[in-house]
Amino acid sequence: MKLTTKSKLGITLAGVLALIVTTASAGIIIDYVPVGNAGNAADTSTGFGSVGYNYNIGMYEVTLAQYTEFLNAVAASDPNSLYNASMGTDLNIAGISRSGVSGGYTYAVVGDGNRPVTYVSMLDAMRMANWVNNGQGGAGTTETGAYTLSLGGLAPRNGGASVVVASEDEWYKAAYYDPTKGGSNYWQYATRSDSAPGNVVGAGANQANYDNGVFSVTQSGSYSSTQNYLTAVVSYSGSGSYYGTYDQNGNVHEWNDTVIGSNRGLRGGSWAGPNGLESSLRNDYDPSTEFFDLGFRLASIPEPGTALFGVALCVVSVWRRRRGPAH
Repeated sequence: MKLTTKSKLGITLAGVLALIVTTASAGIIIDYVPVGNAGNAADTSTGFGSVGYNYNIGMYEVTLAQYTEFLNAVAASDPNSLYNASMGTDLNIAGISRSGVSGGYTYAVVGDGNRPVTYVSMLDAMRMANWVNNGQGGAGTTETGAYTLSLGGLAPRNGGASVVVASEDEWYKAAYYDPTKGGSNYWQYATRSDSAPGNVVGAGANQANYDNGVFSVTQSGSYSSTQNYLTAVVSYSGSGSYYGTYDQNGNVHEWNDTVIGSNRGLRGGSWAGPNGLESSLRNDYDPSTEFFDLGFRLASIPEPGTALFGVALCVVSVWRRRRGPAH
């Protein structure tokens, strides 16, 4: 199943949003939500979150189904190790299976493809961003575009890039900023709350997939090596951010493209523990790191002065004020 942008505003707005916030091809669809309020002030408690331009960010983390399409498009030989065998064998997150031999590898989703992909490094995320940025072609579309991979895992974002891994400020703003909140206009949690979320799957407010003494999926404190602990995107449908993103708290830690020393940034927390959800908490890893609870989401940077984006954003903002975050 592929999730697509939904609107209750009628055909006109749906047409506008289709042009602005959805990247589509024969391969995958990335559902973005618009993040406006350009030039917002940073969070006074952390110094993060100020972004001087409008942009779009993935409504949810890159999924197993999306990453499988990416692998089938570019990794028949997989010289860049985009596939980690644990994607298919770690039952806590599986996953994606691989069949065949090098030169003829094929990939398939294991279980629910709407769960987030894990065991992806920042290098993998950058290569997928390049692939989407370049129109979702073949193997030659992963090494340049948004990032020049010959420069390694700390390669800066290239000027004019349209699809990228979100920066820390872009990620932070989408997660915690709310211009209607008052005060600093930032929540401590990405569920529009200053109190730690619960972890019950469903439409309840202020919920996320993390271990708060019990695992969210099982509501048990007992760990099982055969239990899949990931949840499908938008499983916590009452707990979106102001802009309508989901799972920026919990499910998987997410890479961002901010360089911290010799590492890349991470934020958000995961299903496996209680840490990392608060806006004050950030982490960083070597960009080649691949863990069972590391994933990412993509962002899209419209061309400067895109009037149509501004029109769509204004209408969406009016609707959101009337109805609350999109679910």
